[in-house]
Amino acid sequence: MPYSEGIVEKIKEVFDGEDIKLDTSLFGGAVETRSSSLYDFEDLRKELISRKYSRKTIKGYLYFNRDFLSFTGKRPDEVREENIKNYLVYLADEKDSAAATLNQAINALKFYYGSMLKKKFLYEIKRPRKDTILPVVLSQEEVARVLTCLENLKHRTLLMLVYASGLRVSEVVKLRVVDIDRDRMLLNIKGAKGRKDRYTMLFHTALETLDEYLEKYKPSKWLFEGARDGRYLSIRTAQAIFEQAKDKAGIKKDISIHGLRHSFATHALENGTDLRYIQELLGHKSSKTTEIYTHVSTRDIGRLRSPLDNLDLKKGVEKEDEKIVE
Repeated sequence: MPYSEGIVEKIKEVFDGEDIKLDTSLFGGAVETRSSSLYDFEDLRKELISRKYSRKTIKGYLYFNRDFLSFTGKRPDEVREENIKNYLVYLADEKDSAAATLNQAINALKFYYGSMLKKKFLYEIKRPRKDTILPVVLSQEEVARVLTCLENLKHRTLLMLVYASGLRVSEVVKLRVVDIDRDRMLLNIKGAKGRKDRYTMLFHTALETLDEYLEKYKPSKWLFEGARDGRYLSIRTAQAIFEQAKDKAGIKKDISIHGLRHSFATHALENGTDLRYIQELLGHKSSKTTEIYTHVSTRDIGRLRSPLDNLDLKKGVEKEDEKIVE
């Protein structure tokens, strides 16, 4: 729905006396720039929706375009290449934004000013080099502690599937009962990242726990039902389940539920699984994304021998009666 003060007032009238909060992040909305001009991003919002962009992407694109106009104080028809470069410098320098955030901003601005307004200079904007950040992973012993410390069968089944099949948290909460392919031992992941479906493996140990869960809870549509009827478990709840389990298992690492997916990939690689298969199971578009786990794996590091081990240090020890002159 298009944003306006009138609509907001109507909503308040309907819910008079109720404690409500309005999230206007998905409204097109009018942005007040430093020059006090107003601009409506309803055209951007409609274009994103028509192209079936995800809710998260729409929210991000609207945010960066609003923030950019607020920063420059200009109207879209006044925007020039140096304005965008100055904004990116502001994000990188003053806000200390990561390379991934800068790339999100560039994507948002390129979509609006490049794809929609046909400003050619957008294609000359250079992307920042990505930060090389290695994912934090759990050891196999730590994963076992997380899974075995949970008494709640629903919580244990959820975390077990994330780890056993390398799922994103947004994927595991949206699993349906019909997505379980017992004959081929597969999970059908619908509408994964990038709006792409894929299959990933369902392993026997996980299936045993899953069968126990299905027998006890008998979910109808969503495999992990939420508190509200007809809704799946929220991502926030799934994250809280992992945090609780991690604390109970006594794990101090700064790691989220997504770390179980990283741990799956790392442990699969250490067990000898080909990197190409791991890429397919994770649903990575590029093999370069999967290759990050080769830097995390300790399989080969454990086999290395330090040159120090080849030294006979005992022969080099000074006798007690010898003095060292500095």
